[in-house]
Amino acid sequence: MATKVKKVALAYSGGLDTSCIIPWLKENYDGCEVIAVCADIGQGDELSVVREKALTSGAAKVFVADLTEEFLTEYVWPTLKAGAVYEGKYLLGTSFARPVIAKKLVEIARQEGCDAVAHGATGKGNDQVRFELAVKALAPDLKIIAPWREWALRSREEEIEYAKQHHIPIATENKTYSMDRNIWHLSHEGSDLEDPWNAPHDDMFLVTRVPEQAPDEDEYVTIDFEKGIPVAVNSKKMKAADLLQKLNEIGARHGIGITDLCENRLVGMKSRGVYENPGGAILYYAHRELEYLCLDRVTFHYKELVAHRYAELVYDGVWFSQLREALDAFVDSTQRTVTGTVKLRLYKGNIMSAGAKSPYSLYNQEYVTFEEDDVYNQADGTGFINLFGLPLKVRALMQQKTGLSK
Repeated sequence: MATKVKKVALAYSGGLDTSCIIPWLKENYDGCEVIAVCADIGQGDELSVVREKALTSGAAKVFVADLTEEFLTEYVWPTLKAGAVYEGKYLLGTSFARPVIAKKLVEIARQEGCDAVAHGATGKGNDQVRFELAVKALAPDLKIIAPWREWALRSREEEIEYAKQHHIPIATENKTYSMDRNIWHLSHEGSDLEDPWNAPHDDMFLVTRVPEQAPDEDEYVTIDFEKGIPVAVNSKKMKAADLLQKLNEIGARHGIGITDLCENRLVGMKSRGVYENPGGAILYYAHRELEYLCLDRVTFHYKELVAHRYAELVYDGVWFSQLREALDAFVDSTQRTVTGTVKLRLYKGNIMSAGAKSPYSLYNQEYVTFEEDDVYNQADGTGFINLFGLPLKVRALMQQKTGLSK
């Protein structure tokens, strides 16, 4: 292995993998200094414990960065405004968390004079791509070290033995699933979920609850948006993190936001994940309801195409790309009138529309009413249909003339 690395900034979570990586880097990269960088994006960990564990594992320094507000305002909200959902289900909770972590990792690496960065993503998953593409976009000169693609450790048991040999504290809990958590979501993979025929166990859910356990009474919630960005819940304005936390609490109470998906990974294989997104599910539903009111037909339909491509960009880890920036410009233009209030009814895992209003609403009751009106001449429909249907008529005449079958 290389011996020229003097100082490495490691994306550190406090888990078994990244804790083992600290001594491994020092052993295999000629005693290099390891700087642990822990990103707080609302995952709920006790960060003082994470800091102490990193130092015990051999880190020279530990940086704990509160990125929750930046994560939401600079990564989640743009994706929400775009309406981006991967393969119709996945709200991209892990995907858009990686670029904000990588950005801070590069920032600390520069600050501390590191000549390399490292991460704990495996060689089978998408995260290795997301971390490394972000680093390449932000700091192409930095060396990237991915221990999972280099070391001889091949199982959790081998990692535990390695940790014991290096006096690394090991968590006592025995996690059934591989999980990723932040303020936006909680994902579950592995164990019995690897068989798509197996339904998730009710006791697996740690954020929301299953609909059967939700209250027998419904609940109404209102969400205010300004230019596509959520700013208030039940008429109370809040910062991004507080707003999402409030919706997480409300949604979880009613069993909202459970997604079960067998998705196509970027690296070529399918994987099965179960996601908990109570607040996110509410926001996506509410945002779309307001767009129904405020966007014209052709813009709305074209934006659906953009949303699909945007989701792929986020999922594939190319957040820091020219195309994503260009799509943001289009999305922001569409969101200039997406301002207003949406009212939703929540009941046992269901989100139902209960009203929407906006000063920029394109809904005009005078035109659409079934009652008598003075603004719409129904006779105009004849000319419209004649012109709109002209290509069909011309083709049918040709078929009659030539005997060409349909």
